[in-house]
Amino acid sequence: MVKKVAVIGAGAAGLMAAGSAAEYGAKVTLIEKNPRVGRKIMITGKGRCNLCNNCDVQTFINNVPVNGRFLYSAVNNFTPADTIDFFESLGLATKTERGNRVFPQSDKAVDVVDAMRRFAFDSGVKIVNDTAVKLLTENGEAVGVECQNETYYADSVIICCGGKSYPLTGSTGDGYTLARQAGHTVTELKPSLVPLESPDNDCKSMQGLSLKNVSLKIVDNNSNKEIYSDFGEMLFTHFGISGPMVLSASSHIRDIKSGQYTAVIDLKPALSFEQLDKRLQNEFGANANKDVSNAFSKLLPKKIIVPVLKRWGVPFDKKCNVITKEERRYLAKLLKGFAIELSGFRPIEEAIVTSGGVKTTEINPKTMESKLVSGLFFAGEVIDCDAYTGGFNLQIAWSTGRLAGQSCV
Repeated sequence: MVKKVAVIGAGAAGLMAAGSAAEYGAKVTLIEKNPRVGRKIMITGKGRCNLCNNCDVQTFINNVPVNGRFLYSAVNNFTPADTIDFFESLGLATKTERGNRVFPQSDKAVDVVDAMRRFAFDSGVKIVNDTAVKLLTENGEAVGVECQNETYYADSVIICCGGKSYPLTGSTGDGYTLARQAGHTVTELKPSLVPLESPDNDCKSMQGLSLKNVSLKIVDNNSNKEIYSDFGEMLFTHFGISGPMVLSASSHIRDIKSGQYTAVIDLKPALSFEQLDKRLQNEFGANANKDVSNAFSKLLPKKIIVPVLKRWGVPFDKKCNVITKEERRYLAKLLKGFAIELSGFRPIEEAIVTSGGVKTTEINPKTMESKLVSGLFFAGEVIDCDAYTGGFNLQIAWSTGRLAGQSCV
């Protein structure tokens, strides 16, 4: 007898689950409320789609701070290497960049979406444009999905609705509603991979300034411990700080209380303190008769000069040739440790990933099936697992989607 499977949500996990179930002989209906599939895939990796990380299983697990161990079976069943082979077999050439991040060679996320759409279509999946409103269960078993336009009866149902981040892509939390209807616990939902807010007015005055090749560390002021450090790009905004390093840093911060965390930026990481002091000495020497405020044009981006001068505390019109050694060395210290107080996360709607979701202890890690309702499966961001940036979150979607699709047949 051919099994009927209903998959809710045509994102990364849903497309993988639907195509995999169909490959195993099931009659699959993929329900997607957007007119087009893969809306969120389209915006990942700045539109380039960092589709996975070229690493081994243990490294992958180490990069999933929330319930990583739950994913052992799923990722061993469909590893990052399998993901690369899978996309190559679909005709999508890939490349590995810094940090083992894997991208399509074309640098176009739409090519990943097209490959997944083709995979689902070629496997025999029927894609319908409808919105799931109710999970149908009978005697502890999933029997179908009631949607706005039609009811779809099935032997198995896979929930792949994503989280609550980027609601314009369709991630509006529907999966949590359906999971709760089945009696599942949904853990507290929080933003992850999200910009950070700061009460520091310097951020507002530097709004739009992008810093490249700087290093960033996040310090827990209570323990004086460094909880994150990285080198790369960041951005000042009207509310605080953003950019690739900041998004990564946010996933290392569980809660922000005012005054608890400080972002410390090294504006000149390529220079040691002594080398920077020497450079300042040379700059001030070359501009001996100028005001200090005019001696920074070769050293710093224009938008950060005034904030640096204000923090330095030396009068703007003080001549370079009368700057003392102590003042110069204090400036070097400031440039090597430009501190921004943090006060909170931006709203979950601005997050790349939702932290929290369907409780993992209520899901069988070997199959992705619910322990509460037979025939009900989960895959992707709806589950309480989230990872750091670098392709790890999409790998969660591919691996859990693959396992759920294979297990439901």
